[in-house]
Amino acid sequence: PAKTHQQHCGLFSCSCHVLQESLLSSASGYSNYRGILNWCVVMLVLSNARLFLENIIKYGILVDPIQVVSLFLKDPYSWPAACLIIGMKQLFFFLFCFGTISEWTGWILHIFNLTSMLIFPSATVLAVTSMTPVGGVVSLGVYTVLFLKLYSYQDTNRWCREIRQAKSNGSAVHTNVSYPGNLTHRDMYYFVFAPTLCYQLNFPRSPRIRKRFLMRRLFEMLFLMQLLVGLIQQVQSLFPPLLSFPLPSQVPNHLIWLIFFYWFFHSTMNFVAELLQFGDREFYKDWWNSESVTYFWANWNIPVHKWCLRHFYKPMMKKGINKFMAQMAVFLVSAFFHEYLVSVPLKMFRLWAFMGMMAQVPLAWFVGRFLNGNYGNAAVWISLIIGQPVAVLMYVHDYYVIHYGTTK
Repeated sequence: PAKTHQQHCGLFSCSCHVLQESLLSSASGYSNYRGILNWCVVMLVLSNARLFLENIIKYGILVDPIQVVSLFLKDPYSWPAACLIIGMKQLFFFLFCFGTISEWTGWILHIFNLTSMLIFPSATVLAVTSMTPVGGVVSLGVYTVLFLKLYSYQDTNRWCREIRQAKSNGSAVHTNVSYPGNLTHRDMYYFVFAPTLCYQLNFPRSPRIRKRFLMRRLFEMLFLMQLLVGLIQQVQSLFPPLLSFPLPSQVPNHLIWLIFFYWFFHSTMNFVAELLQFGDREFYKDWWNSESVTYFWANWNIPVHKWCLRHFYKPMMKKGINKFMAQMAVFLVSAFFHEYLVSVPLKMFRLWAFMGMMAQVPLAWFVGRFLNGNYGNAAVWISLIIGQPVAVLMYVHDYYVIHYGTTK
């Protein structure tokens, strides 16, 4: 019997228990929650299916892709937004017309050019009555991107001049292109269309254009754009009755924001990067895992974060400004551009976007001091799901009052 018991323990282990933690315990180190994430998505869809179904039953299917196209084809010779974007070329190559000039004169012309980048399009949007809010947002967005790019272009080339003057041999750093050999129209054009706001003399380049990758991103761009337009057309019927009780509109608004994020930061920017063989594809990080507000703002929009860090935050730190004041200045500039891109196209100034951005400073302090881990992540998600739609509804409310006289 003893021999039989030993044979049995040899074939089947007598010990079936080991020292281990439950998977859901933090001490287990388990982190693969993909199944739970899928469950959350399914529950989110099912829980909001009633809202969409009631909307369709009450208002019908409002999705009309032909309506969007007809806005452009109705008067093909009067597209103020397109004309405004095309006209930026004159400001873009303004400084190339002067040839070799002194550094002080170049600095004055550079400031004038940057100021024109902000004032000229905003004045045009406010003055032209046929300019739609969507056209105004696109036009001002393009000019704002060009403003940030030209600021970085001038800053980087100034640094190169300072390094070149400090080193007599000028050959301490070996690169493919060196200053001033980069000052060409081709180099400027590439930087303008590249999916980045920070200029450098030699960008990382991918070895080839992957056609399948390019076609997948193009398909995503077209499909998600149509999906966004359809959702906006369908959801806009919710706004008048929900202005007094905005809670049911939070999820559709947040869903549209998430789809826009994927469409712009993943599909569109990867499409442009692949087309230009631009090698740095880090357009976003894992902001969805943010345990603090500051981590979210540093990782959801990497091109803007790099620009603020490189051309605004670090220069202030080098000048002796303390960290808190430098962070406040960054949020202040971000709040200005948020309000600039919303109030000017809508032609009404309410400062909701500005105050929403500045409110992130005390919110970041509160979350960083009192909430950690999952609690901090939940606080970030709550601010995204509730805070942003509330700001949108504030503008919608004021827009309805101004143009229709009532919200009922």
